[in-house]
Amino acid sequence: MRITLGVVYIWFGALKLSGHTPVADLVREAVPFPTPDWFVPALGAMEIALGLWFLTGRALLYAAPVFTLHMAGTFGVLLFVPGQAFVDHQLWELTMTGEFVVKNLVLLTAGLLVCLATVPTSPSFASRVPDPAQRLPESVQP
Repeated sequence: MRITLGVVYIWFGALKLSGHTPVADLVREAVPFPTPDWFVPALGAMEIALGLWFLTGRALLYAAPVFTLHMAGTFGVLLFVPGQAFVDHQLWELTMTGEFVVKNLVLLTAGLLVCLATVPTSPSFASRVPDPAQRLPESVQP
């Protein structure tokens, strides 16, 4: 899953960086501020960096906030251009663009699971309970 996320992020980022993405206008419309010409390519560069981060698998816990913010930004379409996401502004009837955005819930969940899977866990309670089969040293016997 980590490799797939990395490849997809690099692929989509490269499309944005090279100016060949079909979603450039949608990206510009989905943010609540004017976007300079460099905005979409810069977003593409950030996606490539995030994709490489996933591919390396290193320090993914630190990637989680960057990834989460990026994914949250994709939902701007639902807030700032709902006419492109919903048929007749009906929340239960998505357009193709709406489905494109809502499926990011799956990517968000997968990415967070990948990032959080690298968090070291403490030993469980069961592993800290002494094994009754092990005897205490004779010097400690009651």
